[in-house]
Amino acid sequence: MSELFDAVDALVASRAPLPPAEERKRLRQAHGLTLDEVAGALKVRRATVSGWESVKKPTEPRGPEREAYARLLDKLAELYPAPVAAPAAAPDMPTDEPAPAERTPSTGQAPEGTAVTAHEDTRAPVTAAAPDPASTAGNTSTSHRPHARRAAPAGAPADGADPRFENGPLAVVDVDTDGQVLAYCTGGLVLEVPAKSLPSLVEWTLKEARLGQPRLSGPGKDADPLLVLTEAALRRYGLPVALTEEERLAGRIPEGHKVVKQLVRADWKLTKRGFGPWARIYRPAQGSERACVQLCIPSWHALDARHWGGAGQLPPAELARVLGVYASRVMTPRGSTAVTGLELMTALHPPTRASGPDPAGKRHSEHNPGSLGKDPVDPAPCEAPDGHPLLADLPRFHVRGPAEKLFEEAYDWARPMTDAECMRRHLVGIDVNMAFAAGANGLVVGLGAPTHVKAPAFDPKLPGSWLVDLSHVDLSRVKAGKEWVELDGDLLPSPFTPKGERPKGPAWYATPTVAYAVELGYDVRPIEAYVRYDNGRYLDGWYQRLRDAYLATMADLGVHADLTPADFLTAMDGHRERDPELAVVVSAIKATVKGGLGKLRERPRGEGWRPGRPWRALARPTWRPDIRAAVISRTRINLHRKIVKHAAFTGQYPVAVLSDCVVYATDGTGPLDFLPYRDGRPLPGGFKLGVNPGLVKHEGTQTVLWGEEVRDRFDAPELNLARYIKDGAVTGIDNGE
Repeated sequence: MSELFDAVDALVASRAPLPPAEERKRLRQAHGLTLDEVAGALKVRRATVSGWESVKKPTEPRGPEREAYARLLDKLAELYPAPVAAPAAAPDMPTDEPAPAERTPSTGQAPEGTAVTAHEDTRAPVTAAAPDPASTAGNTSTSHRPHARRAAPAGAPADGADPRFENGPLAVVDVDTDGQVLAYCTGGLVLEVPAKSLPSLVEWTLKEARLGQPRLSGPGKDADPLLVLTEAALRRYGLPVALTEEERLAGRIPEGHKVVKQLVRADWKLTKRGFGPWARIYRPAQGSERACVQLCIPSWHALDARHWGGAGQLPPAELARVLGVYASRVMTPRGSTAVTGLELMTALHPPTRASGPDPAGKRHSEHNPGSLGKDPVDPAPCEAPDGHPLLADLPRFHVRGPAEKLFEEAYDWARPMTDAECMRRHLVGIDVNMAFAAGANGLVVGLGAPTHVKAPAFDPKLPGSWLVDLSHVDLSRVKAGKEWVELDGDLLPSPFTPKGERPKGPAWYATPTVAYAVELGYDVRPIEAYVRYDNGRYLDGWYQRLRDAYLATMADLGVHADLTPADFLTAMDGHRERDPELAVVVSAIKATVKGGLGKLRERPRGEGWRPGRPWRALARPTWRPDIRAAVISRTRINLHRKIVKHAAFTGQYPVAVLSDCVVYATDGTGPLDFLPYRDGRPLPGGFKLGVNPGLVKHEGTQTVLWGEEVRDRFDAPELNLARYIKDGAVTGIDNGE
């Protein structure tokens, strides 16, 4: 009988209508599933599942895949029912009040337009259109006085939106010329704030503002609401507009400050970092309910100008737009871009999840597979940076060499130009888009503690650190596919050292570096290794979210992924000036990548630390220098592979490489003058122009005479010209650094 029932279920599933593409994506993300996980379960390609969720041109599954996919969606719909749409306005509604705008489905975007909001009752937030903040470019005017529509009934969510967070992830709190406190939300929405003190502002935010962001993964936590306080808001709530030098060094205002005392009297707590530029104010969680609000204070330098440009000086509505775009596409900022990059990893792979019910029907916290867990693990000794407690027994002034220390870093290499290159007219720099993000894509990294092995056979699929001698690898003769290729090895950087020098003996390398030596056609015989048998593609979801955020924002700036090489270069020319606010978002996304990876090996930051003693970052399970090393190793190897392909095909060699920028001497002024495109097709495995991570863009062009003059002026024949190729400005040089 069960077989008959299964057959009937299959028949129904094969004909049942599937939900729209947006709903399919919502259901998958609500359960914390990646495209790869769904594709693996259904035994189809990742691109196939992506096509089923495509909003523009969705494809439909067929055959047994459709049946299985329908069952999956049906089960997920039971677990995560779609929110109920807000009731429509009555047809006899007075015409002197605008009807409430509707939100779009769960894609996170909404119709274009400017929200008009007001309060007659300041205790309830007003609902209004909440478009993707990027769509409100150049249109940030709002109204918050009577004449606008009152709030919809409590519990009436917009279509596809989480009713708890219907006003967006954050608000910029300011005071207008009439003394009214206003909260500028994303999408042009403005709320009137009745709070007279900071504790009451926190209470209002949690109870009435409807700010926050749904979790990014099924076992994860919803993002806490973020309040950005302008200088006027700081004055209103009794906080200093700027920190003193002593407070700036401490990173917080004193615990005896009157506002901190107000919070304590109201039973609010601060995290260990205190009341600083990114303060977190909370009460201990009651069950699954969190009570936490985060503050961002731009005038206290919360928004680093290196990554956020002049965002901290923007008017409230524009600042809400910039941070709102970032929050909707990356996540609600949790601190600096580096902190947010690290927090994004955890948000996508929470350390624990709820177990299945036990015999009594209770669920318990258990390890979430694919995560780093909730407990930190010690690195291998070779992976530990200087001063780590694992190295406490070393002599005080001992300097570890390559055979003792893993040193995987980005390129900083240059060489003198040949006579033929000096006869060229220009130096052209090309830069790899989101290079370190691309290096993380698909990378297998260790999840648990390392295992020490002696004389192991090298396994390119096993993440770890390997002590091996690669000094025999000769770049003048390498393998490209099945063929051996003759090159001028003296004009190429070594792929095994950041400075491009050929290794002199055994050294520690991450797996991608050793695997590349094998790819070039050479034998490797590791002496010892620290490998991680518990491993996985931990960074895939992180890469995909940051990639999507970057591509979506670049598309808003007019740079699309399907442009021809010439059209791409044209679109990139002046793209930042088309919308300077979105250009700030692009900068912040890039900084999130690099900063997040840097946080994996965060060093001591004062606090009276001494070598050999632990520092605060070591207590995090995300303190993983081995993962950082693997990403940098793969990024450097990816770049070297393209350089070799280009040299083998064209006979052209780089004169300088800095991180993800490569400089060539050429007679032309742009990349198309030396990249070997044939009928619009790039060299397979070489450099390709485009906006996608891993492809390249034009970094800058200077004359060869400029390069030679700079090197002569500073008496530095190997000065890295890639560092200055963008604008030609050279400062701070001391004999080639």
